[in-house]
Amino acid sequence: MGDISCSNGISSGNGVNGKSHSSLNGYRKSCWYEEEIEENLRWCFALNSILHTGASQYQDIALLDTKPFGKALVIDGKLQSAEVDEFIYHESLVHPAFLHHSSPKTTFIMGGGEGSTAREILRHKTVEKVVMCDIDEEVVEFCKAYLVVNREAFCDPRLEVIINDARAELETGKECYDVIIGDLADPIEGGPCYKLYTKSFYEHTVKPRLNQGGIFITQAGPAGIFSHTEVFSCIFNTLRQVFKYVVPYSAHIPSYADTWGWIMASDSPFMLSADELDTRIKQRIAGENRYLDGKTFSSASTLSKAVRKSLDNETHVYTEGTARFIYGHGSVHQQNQAKLIRNGLMEGAPAKSTK
Repeated sequence: MGDISCSNGISSGNGVNGKSHSSLNGYRKSCWYEEEIEENLRWCFALNSILHTGASQYQDIALLDTKPFGKALVIDGKLQSAEVDEFIYHESLVHPAFLHHSSPKTTFIMGGGEGSTAREILRHKTVEKVVMCDIDEEVVEFCKAYLVVNREAFCDPRLEVIINDARAELETGKECYDVIIGDLADPIEGGPCYKLYTKSFYEHTVKPRLNQGGIFITQAGPAGIFSHTEVFSCIFNTLRQVFKYVVPYSAHIPSYADTWGWIMASDSPFMLSADELDTRIKQRIAGENRYLDGKTFSSASTLSKAVRKSLDNETHVYTEGTARFIYGHGSVHQQNQAKLIRNGLMEGAPAKSTK
């Protein structure tokens, strides 16, 4: 869960909830964002300010100005992306599928309201149409207004934004796509997205909407040496029940405090070497990647011995009745805002609610 707490630097010795941070320099006032990433383990970092908070009928939204990671988007108390390292996540999510496809022209993004996934897709010169389908209009409008880095993508005429449930949109639509991307929130117990990680969804909704040679790719949660068993391994096993060729890969995301995983799947084999990937990057992508090239992908898809063994032995298939979830759920606590305003940490309007 996510929490924002203020500290005066006077320690009571328990160090709980970020409310006591002793300092050799004596008194120190600060504000911290804290997220419980697993039982008995919390991740926190200092804030400069809270830039904006809001709420929709689906989720709470906050934009934080953090000291170590720049601007950070937080939804339902879970960090979604941070300014200084979001390029790692989004380049890893987008480019492997688009580079392995022979000529990707159309794509469907499930989720992705932040706009960063669309931004990376639109760098591909072959792309003619991008459909971004997010259920939460408030998140999309919030990100349009506050995430300056994605404003050009939102204005690109090739991008069509649809406010709808991605499952319903795919089930009722007739169009097929070269690439379908799952840029969904993590499967959290009680959350809206876990049903979009199931075998039935992949088999009966996603796969029929792929063109011949099409590729599906999804973010698949934490993929660290210990955390990969939460959902990464069973999402991998679920996809290999549906597609002939499935490639898991991972990268460290500093602001997530963990290694993160993605899984790429198709009925056509993934055959490109690192050099061939680099050639396609030069030919197809406008601008220069900051993170991903051929060797980086080769390394990312070479998982550690322990994780490979775990994935090979995984038998769990993700269904609505046997769903697995990542740990935790929470929200930015609204009761802290008066205190934050007094400390000069709030900027702009106070929190709004459309609930």
